[in-house]
Amino acid sequence: MAAPKKTALKHSVHADLRPSRDEAERAIEVLLRWAGDDPGREGLRDTPSRVAKAFEEWFQGYKEDPEEYLKRTFEEVEGYDEMIVLRDIRFESHCEHHLAPIIGKAHVAYLPEGRVVGISKLARVLDAYAKRMQVQEKMTAQIATTLMEVLQPRGVAVVIEAQHMCMMMRGVQKQNSLTTTSAFTGEFQRVETRSEFLTLIGHKLH
Repeated sequence: MAAPKKTALKHSVHADLRPSRDEAERAIEVLLRWAGDDPGREGLRDTPSRVAKAFEEWFQGYKEDPEEYLKRTFEEVEGYDEMIVLRDIRFESHCEHHLAPIIGKAHVAYLPEGRVVGISKLARVLDAYAKRMQVQEKMTAQIATTLMEVLQPRGVAVVIEAQHMCMMMRGVQKQNSLTTTSAFTGEFQRVETRSEFLTLIGHKLH
């Protein structure tokens, strides 16, 4: 796959246009009524507040800049220039088409060029993008592009495997289906390097 094109890092609504918490809760009440229930009954009385709070957690990525996590790097690595891989990073996101959960894991690698970043920062970059309304293909490209532009390594590899509840719980309702997306830049576009990475994360090159 060719290097992903640059994608906007921020998609958050301007502060002046963002509805208030009260407006959000009233909108949730409308949806509850539209679904056929009574938001005034005991079991649903606090649901609008709970859902609004859940949205703050699920979509906190709009308040984060993934690039910031990568700005502190380390150069004292004794000349280490081999592949750095973080595999099986679990994440939860939401499909931007139906707001249904996307649950999966990501594998991220890069070939450093004189400097490295703390391993936990790779997971933070993933979470910053995952905690937004997403499309898996776009998220894969966003992670690869950000790592490539900020760290300027010799190459980046990203593989994401996820289950989409919008496909499992509605529409075709295909259970146990798994969607895999990938992005390879720089030296990872070479068959040998890509094969090494895929072997390390337990995948085979087809």
